[in-house]
Amino acid sequence: MHLGKILIFDLVINSMSINSFQDNESQFLTPLQHKDLLKNLQANLQPEYRRRLEIMLLADMGKSQTEICQILGCSQEMARYWITITKAGLVDQWQQRSIGRPKIVNEQYIQRLKELLSHSPRKYGYAFSSWTSQWLSKHLATEFGIEISDRPKISLFSLTSPFDNFVNA
Repeated sequence: MHLGKILIFDLVINSMSINSFQDNESQFLTPLQHKDLLKNLQANLQPEYRRRLEIMLLADMGKSQTEICQILGCSQEMARYWITITKAGLVDQWQQRSIGRPKIVNEQYIQRLKELLSHSPRKYGYAFSSWTSQWLSKHLATEFGIEISDRPKISLFSLTSPFDNFVNA
Protein backbone atom coordinates (compact mmCIF):
# COMPACT_ATOMS: atom_id res chain seq x y z
CA MET A 1 0.00 0.00 0.00
CA HIS A 2 1.26 3.49 -0.82
CA LEU A 3 2.62 5.47 2.16
CA GLY A 4 0.31 8.40 1.37
CA LYS A 5 -2.73 6.13 1.64
CA ILE A 6 -1.53 4.77 4.97
CA LEU A 7 -1.16 8.30 6.35
CA ILE A 8 -4.61 9.25 5.08
CA PHE A 9 -6.16 6.16 6.69
CA ASP A 10 -4.41 6.97 9.98
CA LEU A 11 -5.73 10.53 9.81
CA VAL A 12 -9.26 9.28 9.14
CA ILE A 13 -9.13 6.88 12.07
CA ASN A 14 -7.51 9.39 14.40
CA SER A 15 -10.20 11.91 13.50
CA MET A 16 -12.88 9.34 14.31
CA SER A 17 -13.86 10.19 17.83
CA ILE A 18 -14.74 7.67 20.46
CA ASN A 19 -18.25 9.18 20.23
CA SER A 20 -18.63 7.84 16.69
CA PHE A 21 -18.34 4.33 18.13
CA GLN A 22 -20.56 5.09 21.13
CA ASP A 23 -23.56 6.52 19.31
CA ASN A 24 -24.44 3.35 17.42
CA GLU A 25 -26.57 0.45 18.53
CA SER A 26 -24.50 -2.64 19.26
CA GLN A 27 -25.16 -5.61 16.98
CA PHE A 28 -22.88 -8.26 18.48
CA LEU A 29 -21.27 -7.01 21.67
CA THR A 30 -22.59 -6.86 25.18
CA PRO A 31 -22.59 -3.39 26.78
CA LEU A 32 -19.60 -4.43 28.92
CA GLN A 33 -17.63 -5.72 25.92
CA HIS A 34 -18.38 -2.52 24.00
CA LYS A 35 -17.32 -0.37 26.95
CA ASP A 36 -14.07 -2.34 27.38
CA LEU A 37 -13.17 -1.99 23.69
CA LEU A 38 -13.80 1.75 23.82
CA LYS A 39 -11.72 2.07 26.98
CA ASN A 40 -8.84 0.14 25.40
CA LEU A 41 -9.12 2.17 22.20
CA GLN A 42 -8.25 5.29 24.23
CA ALA A 43 -5.05 3.68 25.55
CA ASN A 44 -1.67 4.14 23.94
CA LEU A 45 -1.64 0.93 21.88
CA GLN A 46 0.55 -0.50 19.16
CA PRO A 47 -1.09 0.29 15.80
CA GLU A 48 -1.81 -3.39 15.13
CA TYR A 49 -3.79 -3.76 18.38
CA ARG A 50 -5.61 -0.50 17.76
CA ARG A 51 -6.60 -1.74 14.29
CA ARG A 52 -8.11 -4.89 15.83
CA LEU A 53 -10.26 -2.82 18.16
CA GLU A 54 -11.36 -0.55 15.32
CA ILE A 55 -12.33 -3.52 13.15
CA MET A 56 -14.39 -5.04 15.96
CA LEU A 57 -16.12 -1.76 16.76
CA LEU A 58 -16.90 -1.05 13.11
CA ALA A 59 -18.22 -4.59 12.67
CA ASP A 60 -20.40 -4.08 15.72
CA MET A 61 -21.76 -0.94 14.06
CA GLY A 62 -22.87 -3.08 11.11
CA LYS A 63 -20.11 -2.14 8.68
CA SER A 64 -19.33 -4.78 6.06
CA GLN A 65 -15.91 -6.33 5.56
CA THR A 66 -15.42 -4.25 2.42
CA GLU A 67 -16.41 -1.04 4.18
CA ILE A 68 -14.06 -1.77 7.08
CA CYS A 69 -11.18 -2.46 4.69
CA GLN A 70 -11.85 0.81 2.88
CA ILE A 71 -12.08 2.81 6.10
CA LEU A 72 -9.05 1.29 7.80
CA GLY A 73 -6.91 0.20 4.86
CA CYS A 74 -6.52 -3.29 6.30
CA SER A 75 -6.45 -6.60 4.48
CA GLN A 76 -9.60 -8.61 3.76
CA GLU A 77 -8.15 -11.49 5.79
CA MET A 78 -7.52 -9.35 8.86
CA ALA A 79 -10.97 -7.80 8.70
CA ARG A 80 -12.65 -11.18 8.17
CA TYR A 81 -10.82 -12.72 11.14
CA TRP A 82 -11.68 -9.95 13.62
CA ILE A 83 -15.26 -9.65 12.34
CA THR A 84 -15.68 -13.38 13.02
CA ILE A 85 -14.21 -12.92 16.50
CA THR A 86 -16.67 -10.07 17.11
CA LYS A 87 -19.68 -12.05 15.93
CA ALA A 88 -18.63 -14.95 18.17
CA GLY A 89 -18.46 -12.62 21.17
CA LEU A 90 -14.77 -13.40 21.74
CA VAL A 91 -13.55 -9.80 21.65
CA ASP A 92 -11.48 -10.27 24.79
CA GLN A 93 -9.01 -12.21 22.61
CA TRP A 94 -7.73 -9.08 20.87
CA GLN A 95 -4.56 -9.08 23.00
CA GLN A 96 -4.08 -12.84 23.14
CA ARG A 97 -3.16 -13.36 19.52
CA SER A 98 0.41 -12.22 18.98
CA ILE A 99 1.37 -9.73 16.32
CA GLY A 100 3.67 -10.55 13.46
CA ARG A 101 5.54 -13.70 12.61
CA PRO A 102 5.51 -16.54 15.09
CA LYS A 103 8.59 -17.08 17.21
CA ILE A 104 11.37 -18.86 15.42
CA VAL A 105 13.45 -21.77 16.52
CA ASN A 106 16.86 -20.71 17.82
CA GLU A 107 20.11 -22.54 18.53
CA GLN A 108 19.11 -23.21 22.16
CA TYR A 109 15.91 -24.90 20.95
CA ILE A 110 17.84 -27.05 18.46
CA GLN A 111 20.36 -28.10 21.13
CA ARG A 112 17.56 -29.07 23.50
CA LEU A 113 15.86 -31.04 20.73
CA LYS A 114 19.07 -32.98 20.12
CA GLU A 115 19.43 -33.62 23.84
CA LEU A 116 15.88 -34.93 24.10
CA LEU A 117 16.43 -37.21 21.10
CA SER A 118 19.52 -38.70 22.70
CA HIS A 119 17.53 -39.86 25.76
CA SER A 120 14.45 -41.94 26.34
CA PRO A 121 11.23 -40.00 27.01
CA ARG A 122 10.99 -42.02 30.23
CA LYS A 123 13.87 -39.96 31.61
CA TYR A 124 11.50 -36.97 31.42
CA GLY A 125 8.57 -38.73 33.07
CA TYR A 126 6.74 -40.07 30.05
CA ALA A 127 5.35 -43.63 29.91
CA PHE A 128 6.49 -44.33 26.36
CA SER A 129 10.01 -45.30 25.30
CA SER A 130 10.34 -43.57 21.90
CA TRP A 131 9.79 -39.96 20.94
CA THR A 132 7.27 -38.99 18.28
CA SER A 133 7.45 -35.63 16.55
CA GLN A 134 4.15 -34.68 18.18
CA TRP A 135 5.44 -35.42 21.70
CA LEU A 136 8.73 -33.66 21.04
CA SER A 137 6.83 -30.63 19.83
CA LYS A 138 4.57 -30.63 22.90
CA HIS A 139 7.49 -31.06 25.29
CA LEU A 140 9.53 -28.28 23.69
CA ALA A 141 6.49 -25.99 23.58
CA THR A 142 6.21 -26.26 27.37
CA GLU A 143 9.89 -25.41 27.78
CA PHE A 144 10.30 -22.68 25.18
CA GLY A 145 6.78 -21.46 24.42
CA ILE A 146 7.40 -22.10 20.72
CA GLU A 147 4.82 -24.25 18.97
CA ILE A 148 5.88 -25.91 15.75
CA SER A 149 3.31 -26.66 13.05
CA ASP A 150 3.39 -29.95 11.21
CA ARG A 151 4.41 -28.17 8.04
CA PRO A 152 6.98 -28.68 6.72
CA LYS A 153 7.36 -32.19 8.03
CA ILE A 154 10.92 -33.13 8.84
CA SER A 155 11.81 -36.70 9.52
CA LEU A 156 13.25 -37.21 12.96
CA PHE A 157 15.86 -39.42 11.32
CA SER A 158 17.21 -36.37 9.52
CA LEU A 159 18.04 -34.85 12.89
CA THR A 160 21.13 -37.02 13.30
CA SER A 161 24.12 -36.37 11.07
CA PRO A 162 22.49 -34.61 8.07
CA PHE A 163 20.82 -32.16 10.45
CA ASP A 164 24.16 -31.48 12.15
CA ASN A 165 25.60 -30.52 8.78
CA PHE A 166 22.61 -28.27 8.05
CA VAL A 167 22.79 -26.51 11.43
CA ASN A 168 26.54 -26.01 11.34
CA ALA A 169 26.60 -24.83 7.71
